[in-house]
This record gives sequence, C-alpha cells and structure tokens, in this order.
Amino acid sequence: MKRAGSLIFALLITIGFAKAQLNNGFINEAKVSTAQFGNDKQWYLKNIPFFECSDKQIENVYYYRWKLYKSHLKNLGANGYIVTEFLNTQSWDLKPFNSLNDATGFHLYEGRWLKDARYETDHINFMYQKGGNDRHFSEAMADAAYAYYMVNPDKQFITSQLASMVNIYNKWDDHFDKDKKLYYIEPLLDATEFTISSIDATNGRNGFTGRHSFRPSINSYMYANALAIQHIALLKNDTVTANTFAKKAADIKTELQKSLWNDQFQHFIDRFKVNNQYVKYWDFIRGRELVGYVPWAFNLPDDNKTYAAAWKHILAADELKGPYGLRTVEPSYQYYMKQYRYYPKGERACQWNGPSWPFQTTQVLLGMANLLNNYKEHSITTRDYYEVLKQYTLQHYTKDGGLDLYEDYDPDKPEAIVAVNQRSEHYNHSEYNDLIITGLCGLRPAVGNNVVINPLVGKDNIKYFCLENVAYHGHNLSVVYDETGLKYHSGKGLSVYVDGKVAVKNSPLKKQTVKLPAAIIVHPTGQINLAVNSAGTGFPQSSASYTDTVGKVTMANDGRIWYWDNVINYWSPKGSGNTSDWYQVEFAQPTSLKQVALYFYADDKTFAVPKAYKVEYLDGTDWKQAATNTTKPIANTKNELSFKSVTTTKVRVTFDQADKMHYTALAEMEVF
Repeated sequence: MKRAGSLIFALLITIGFAKAQLNNGFINEAKVSTAQFGNDKQWYLKNIPFFECSDKQIENVYYYRWKLYKSHLKNLGANGYIVTEFLNTQSWDLKPFNSLNDATGFHLYEGRWLKDARYETDHINFMYQKGGNDRHFSEAMADAAYAYYMVNPDKQFITSQLASMVNIYNKWDDHFDKDKKLYYIEPLLDATEFTISSIDATNGRNGFTGRHSFRPSINSYMYANALAIQHIALLKNDTVTANTFAKKAADIKTELQKSLWNDQFQHFIDRFKVNNQYVKYWDFIRGRELVGYVPWAFNLPDDNKTYAAAWKHILAADELKGPYGLRTVEPSYQYYMKQYRYYPKGERACQWNGPSWPFQTTQVLLGMANLLNNYKEHSITTRDYYEVLKQYTLQHYTKDGGLDLYEDYDPDKPEAIVAVNQRSEHYNHSEYNDLIITGLCGLRPAVGNNVVINPLVGKDNIKYFCLENVAYHGHNLSVVYDETGLKYHSGKGLSVYVDGKVAVKNSPLKKQTVKLPAAIIVHPTGQINLAVNSAGTGFPQSSASYTDTVGKVTMANDGRIWYWDNVINYWSPKGSGNTSDWYQVEFAQPTSLKQVALYFYADDKTFAVPKAYKVEYLDGTDWKQAATNTTKPIANTKNELSFKSVTTTKVRVTFDQADKMHYTALAEMEVF
C-alpha cells in the first residue's frame, strides 16, 4: 500500500508540472525568451510567467526584473537557495551567507511566481530553520511566507515553519513598549536611516544610528506577521496560537490607528521614543513621510474617510509626489535632501530624508492595489496606480537607455543618488513583477480553490496585456485583456484561461472570482551542489593554474551566477599566456560525484567560451579523465557534463582557450 500511495503521489506531482507548462499561445515564449535572455533562455522558459502589454517600457522592465532576480539566487549547497539584496558581499550582511533579512519579504512575494518551488521553500527554510532571520532589521517575513502558501498551498511545508515564526515574533518584545502598546525601532534597523525622527533628535546634525521612534512600518510588519501566524496556526488546528496572534494583530491595529494617526497631517507618522533637549518622548514628528502608507500594504487601516484622506498627499507635486519619483519626506521639511554621509570615494550615501527608494515605492504600490481591491473609501484611481508604476518603471532605465536598478533616486532630477560601483548595480530590495502580476494584471491570490481577477488598467493607459503561463495552485492561468480585440483576435475585453480552457470570456474590466479545480501541490526538487563555499575559506577549496588581477578564484564556487557586464563575478586566467588553464575544487574528504555544471561568462571582447574542456579527478596521485565536452560550449548559461560516478578529493576542469585574443571566464563551477 505504501508503494502504491507513493506512485499515486508521484503521478499527481507529474500532472501538476504538466499543467503548469500549458499555455494558450498568445505569446511566442521561445522567441521572447531568446530576445530577452539569450543563451540562458531555458531557465526562464521553465520558471517564469510570460507577459506583454501595450506599454513596452513596463514589459521590458518586467523581463529585466526576472533577470535581476535570477542573478540574486545564491546557492548555499546543503542549505539550499536564498535570494540576496546586494550582488556582492557587504560588511553588514549575515556571514558567510551574504543574506539580509530586511529584503526577504520582497524576495518571497516576487519569487512565489517561479514554477520551481525550491527557490521559495529553501529561502523560507533558511530564514526560519537555519538561523537566517537574525532580526538585524524589521521585517514582514511570516506574512510573505504565507503569501507563498496562497500561491502553492503546501500545508505541510508552511505549518512546519510555525514554531520558529512564533519564536522570532516573540523575540521582538525587546522592541515593544508595554505602556504605549506599540513597537519602536531606530530608523537604521528599519532599513531607513536619516528619517525625520532620527535627524531631529540630533537637532539636524546627524541621524544615522540610534534615535528610536514608534513607526508605522515596524508596527504594520508585526501586525501582518501576527495575522500570518494566526492563519498558519489554523491550518494546523492550533486554535490557542491562532487566538493569541489574532489578538496581537487586533491590538496593534487599534493602537496604531489611535496613536500614530495625526489629524493635523492627515497621515500615519512617527512618535519619538527619544527624550532629550531637542525632542520629547511621545511627541509626533513634524512632517509627513512615505512610510505612512505602509499600513495599507497590509490592509491594516479601517475603511473610512478619515484615513483615506492620507492618499491625497501621494498625488500632490509639492508634497510626496516628485516629478521623477515618490519622495520619502516632503520638500517642506527643514532638512529635505540635506546630504549627511558620503562613501570613501565621495559618492553620496543612503538617506531617507527625501530620496526616492524602490523599497518604499513598492510598498506604496502594494497599498494602492489594496485600496483599489479591498476599500471603498479612497480617492485613488487605476490611472494613479499606472502613473506611480510608470514613474517607478522609468527609474530602471539608465541615461543610455539600458536597464539597471540602483539603491535610490533623486525625486526632483532624473538620476540615481546611490550608485556605488560593484555594490549598487541591479539592487534587489523591492518588488516589481509581483506588482505587475497582482496589480496591473490583477491576479489576486485567494483562500480556497479560487482566484480573484481585477486588472488595474484603464482605457487611457493600457490598451492590451497578456499574462501567460502563471503557475497557481498547480494549475496554469492566463489573463488576457484586449481593448479592441485586434491584438489577440479573440474578442474584446478580459478573458481568463485555466489549464488552457476558457474560464472567463470577453468580460468588461471588473473584479471577479474564478473557481479552480482542486489544488495540486508542487513540491521542490533539485540536487545539492557539493562545490559551494560561501565563506571563501576552508573547504571546498578552490585553486587554479593562474588567476587574473580582476576576479578571484573563489568567485567561481561562491554559489552566485550572473552575466552582467558591469558587475564582476568570475574567475579567469587572463594574462597567463597559456593555451590551456585549469580550475580545481578540493574537498575535505573523499566525495562521490558524477556531474559537473559550468557557467562561462563571455562578452565578445575579452572573454569567450573555451574551445574545449575536460573534467579530471584525482585518483591516488594520478589525474584521470572523467569526461570531455562533446558539444560546443555555450556562453552565459549552464553547460553540463555527466559521467560514471567517481570518489575523489579533487576535481578540476582544464580549458583550451578559444584563441590568442580571448580567455575563459568561469562564473561558476557546480559539482553534484
């Protein structure tokens, strides 16, 4: 019986994956993937929903953001995958993994739309089971993990995280004021250094560290996490925990609305935790900040005219809406855009006293989408959503028309502020594709075997769009809108397809619930990369015949793979003068292996794929050949070689250089 059950289970999984690969053929996915991702197209064909719309800038940024996301996938070997905030290691990240918990919520919301469940489940496991959530920063991670469950309702997996979620939540009691019944935090550890509260607590002289305040952000995160824990506990029939956290959420909501709403500003704003000669404990700060919209990102405020009044400030050009981005503080603030910190080379450092941040722009767009879907009292329109999204979209474009996302931007000028070389490029502390899927295209995850469809488009902005091949509850969903019927030749209006079949046909744009077949749970699959060394010291130990002066030998087994021209992450023997060079990984003890994957970076200038390569392993004191390539190596994607299993302490790959003018550049070597 056990074997029969296993076979049925395996069959269901196979059916689930088969359905997830169906599409309705509105988009030529192979052609689009080749154009957007080149040689690396297969990964995207297997993993992402495809999208097109009448606004080609939005469409191009959508694909750029998937390329950015894949670049931030970091393989930790036995610890699985995580998603990073910075491509390169930073001094303040969690060593040796280079993880940062403040961005994880965004990563999980964005990554829940990938078809391979491993990326999400590994990341959640790392944060909750393997110490990744070190509480370095405030976060809404439990909420994001539950959001993943809404897309792939794997009850066994999500309930396995419950105990750790509760434990970490309760540790935040060290930031809870029992008298005021609210959480407080210093803005730096809220990932928002140099805010009004921290600057004013120094009389305008500083504001980087310290200067705690009661903030709408951390209290909204704790509210959202409490609700998520409540829902997850109910999945486990743990009514005690569910009731406890339902009360915590209700209490936070009550106190946030009572104490952080300011009638004068018509906005949720900070109160000072500090008491000194400049500011007084529990006084309100003296201005509006963009952080005041964070409660709506989690549907926290009551649906009434009082709180809805806050949204007029997001539309005012002399308040929070700058011409080139949303301002984090209004221009009327005394220290608006005053620069306090610089990096060693004179570059401006991160501040939240006016600059436009993709981080909080994401939160505002989430709040706007929630208003348009779940609230009656508001003045926001789909046109407003599109305009903020469009402004955010344009921030991705560089002056030469390329695509790159930096840390923050000047809201009054079309330029990035913090764009530090080898640090700020392709920055990953925000969402974009989740905003397209759940906002613009309106695919809203729902409880049970349902999905809500409510595109946030209007006739004055988007003429057509197609969101195709979305994996949801193990089924394939496509959402298509065609204003005239001339784009897709399938009629005017909105249509929804489930597993290739029509569920809604030529409907006017409106909110509607679509019934789905029972969910088919998609479980993660994948091998463990034996060559990864996140720390760069100890084993597995990398070495090479020669290493150039730009890259590092450890870059080719650090678990990170990307092919950006402006961020270095490869080993190369450039300058060796040899016609062939080798790269080696040594294990601490004899290890069985039977497959090697190689990722070559090529730029058609200095670096090109090798002419040929072979895999060798150490047998005693002799090097023996395990395999040699029989197909031409491909640049900027995965190259695999499988062979009969061998046990060894050392494996190396020898490369024959393409020619005298080009050298091999190895972005990563994986061993399985």
